Amino acid sequence: MIQFRVNGIPHRVATADPNLTLLDYLREHAGMRGTKEGCNEGDCGACTVVVSGSAGNHGPAHRATNACIQLVPQMHGKSVLTVEGASGPNGELHPVQEEMISHHGSQCGFCTPGIVMSLVCAHLNRDRDHDRALAGNLCRCTGYAPIVRAAESAALKPAPEWLSECGLDATSEAPAACGDRFLLPANVDELASWYALNPNATLVAGATDVGLWITKRLDDLERICFVGDVPELRCIGTSASEIVVGAAVTVEEFGSFARSIYPGMNSLIQRFGSLQVRNAATVGGNIANGSPIGDLPPAFIALGATLALRKGDRRRTMPLESFFVDYGVQDIAEGEFVEAVRLPRNGSDLRCYKISKRFDQDISAVCGCFNINVEGGVVVSARIAFGGMAATPRRARLVERALTGQPWSERLARSAGRRFSDDFTPISDMRASAAYRLQVARNLLVKTYLETGQAHGSCTLYPNGGAM
Repeated sequence: MIQFRVNGIPHRVATADPNLTLLDYLREHAGMRGTKEGCNEGDCGACTVVVSGSAGNHGPAHRATNACIQLVPQMHGKSVLTVEGASGPNGELHPVQEEMISHHGSQCGFCTPGIVMSLVCAHLNRDRDHDRALAGNLCRCTGYAPIVRAAESAALKPAPEWLSECGLDATSEAPAACGDRFLLPANVDELASWYALNPNATLVAGATDVGLWITKRLDDLERICFVGDVPELRCIGTSASEIVVGAAVTVEEFGSFARSIYPGMNSLIQRFGSLQVRNAATVGGNIANGSPIGDLPPAFIALGATLALRKGDRRRTMPLESFFVDYGVQDIAEGEFVEAVRLPRNGSDLRCYKISKRFDQDISAVCGCFNINVEGGVVVSARIAFGGMAATPRRARLVERALTGQPWSERLARSAGRRFSDDFTPISDMRASAAYRLQVARNLLVKTYLETGQAHGSCTLYPNGGAM
């Protein structure tokens, strides 16, 4: 049985279809139609709700989430707040709702509820970065300024008492759940045993990818194992030399944890989908789906990450770059799953750049990550990895070779960059042409030099510290 709360009211679903989205449950089964269906693929934010209660320790207590691509079993043991629950039992408005009205930020009935819920979540978390909070809500019919003014004004007011009465601050005590077509394992050992016996089942962590199989391809998945709350997969472990990130750690949680350790990755993570997507998408999922344009693998490969895999009682590790064999093909056996990724702790030289048509919520045309170590003005090591340049995330080994052992200079960056055409044969598609991708790769290597060369005492282009 699936057990969760909606606006403080317990909901128990005895025979949940594992393909049922939270949005459809709210609208068609719970009679709560304030949450809207817009794009139905996690882009527009019209269906935003607040989900509270999670096994993770590194993210906020309350998470804005796209209900359209979250599946009902994922809500087991959690609390869901919808736009109906944001207001009080006697019709009192939440401060965000009040200020949206007074600042004329409200717009059509499709988009306003989602915008309100994104801001309600930010208000609960005392997050005043409203641009970040609203990046996943695309509509700006009334203009963005009135919405931001409403958010700024609401941030000065306390959270209303009725929200604490909804039980949002406590996770429901719910036992592990299973049905004829799904499992929510209690621990990683149960997951490993079950998946070894059911290798054709679909593993779902955040559903930001699989959710679209259901809503867009209209797939009806026969058996699903929901791994997003497996405690061992939700952990981040550290030692003096490495960081071990569980496969079900969300991208937002990883970004919050790693902000000071890998500062060169911060801008990349902030451009990973939207806040709603980062609150659900997982580190392991972004690797295991094998996408050639996933944003995390190039950064992790540049760091020299290793991947931990498990099948039943057997575990193995491999360099992350070896996991990607060809387009849609990964080095993973039936019944085997990604358990964690291991990252070297020293990543101060890492620089990551995402090139896309939009800043937020867009697919990379090129994602380039550079880990170039310079000592005494000479490149002593280089690891460069790209997404969007080949059928898999891949290293630029010939460029690395051309850099290593040479004085770090703009001239070197430009000459070594010519080898990108030997490392990669990119395709032309709707996001970029092959020629554009190659030119961008060369330019990003020069950009890396311009951002790091002066720190290593070899920058001659701007000797007085002037900016471009």
